[in-house]
Amino acid sequence: MPKQVRIKTQYPGVVYVEGTSLTTGKPERIYYIRYRKDGKAVEEKAGRQHQHDMTPARAAALRAERILGHAPSNEARREEAERLAQAEANRWTFDRLWDEYKRQTPDLKGIVTDENRYQLHLKPAFGDKEPSQLVPLDVDRLRLRLAKGHQPATVRNALELLRRLVNFGVRKHLCQAPAFKIEMPRVNNLRTEDLAPDQLAALVKAALEDPHPHAGKMMLLALYSGMRRGEMFRLQWSHLDFERGFISLVDPKGGQDQRVPMNDAARDLLLSLPRTSDFVFPGRDGGQRADINKTLKRLKAKAGLPADFRALHGLRHVYASMLASSGQVDLMTLQKLLTHKSPNMVLRYAHLRDDALRSASNLAGEIVGRAAQGQEAGGKVVSLKPIED
Repeated sequence: MPKQVRIKTQYPGVVYVEGTSLTTGKPERIYYIRYRKDGKAVEEKAGRQHQHDMTPARAAALRAERILGHAPSNEARREEAERLAQAEANRWTFDRLWDEYKRQTPDLKGIVTDENRYQLHLKPAFGDKEPSQLVPLDVDRLRLRLAKGHQPATVRNALELLRRLVNFGVRKHLCQAPAFKIEMPRVNNLRTEDLAPDQLAALVKAALEDPHPHAGKMMLLALYSGMRRGEMFRLQWSHLDFERGFISLVDPKGGQDQRVPMNDAARDLLLSLPRTSDFVFPGRDGGQRADINKTLKRLKAKAGLPADFRALHGLRHVYASMLASSGQVDLMTLQKLLTHKSPNMVLRYAHLRDDALRSASNLAGEIVGRAAQGQEAGGKVVSLKPIED
């Protein structure tokens, strides 16, 4: 395409060509400015007559600014724009880190919950920031803001996700770490829930009578086996060994696959369920269930349980409490049944076993007391008279 003819104006170094409007298709002047920079001749586009409201006088003023160095040239502005675009491409904000973290860990358990945490708590405050830009005050503000309307565990989980993203970015050499350590608030998670005998009876009755195909059955299975909510959601028929009497827990909370015994009550319950999917407690589409809270809340209310009782996790505590208080299960066995890696998590039930041992010890004292009164103990009369040498 031949070069368009430049037409001079009354202003030195300002020319124009006859062009066509990009919007209306009508004739439109396109102004250019000419000047020398570092001994090199430069010609730059100043703007269009209508689109940019450019006039010869304005073009002359722009040329003067370029000559004096008060405004960058078009080439300099393009180079700066490219530099900024490159810098932005190399800038790993928390938003970018979160997207990359999800891409590299698509099968991570709890990713849906983490997504909600990020969108609600982290993105508004840190989404466009790089980890190295954080200062302690940023984290303190987040902690205080969350503490006003959320449980301590929620605050800790949000901060843990923030720290996890920082560690991910640093580990992958995508960003620099903040100049300080993100401290985790201490949370007392040793909450142990239990039910009185009448509450347990009411719950079992409500679970057996509930019309929902899975809600009541899941609550009973939690009582029979101590299984976690997520473990029941992931439970498939192929994980059940009815012949040997075991339930395989695939991809459990601790990370390593486990097996727990299938007692007779759990076996009968599982055999009573229809097989409509690969999952024992499937969702609506036959895939893995994601939630059942609404139904469990209704069932819990029907049984008259406290509002703060956690329907499935609380029943796991009830299962552990029943075994510990029986006096027939030691804490090491209880740890294995609950699939805890550390014995520390079952120490919360130690006092229940102590009560059972204390009752057994008191029984021995009662037997001795009856013997002292000349009563039979175990079918024999026990004499407490000292033996003479």
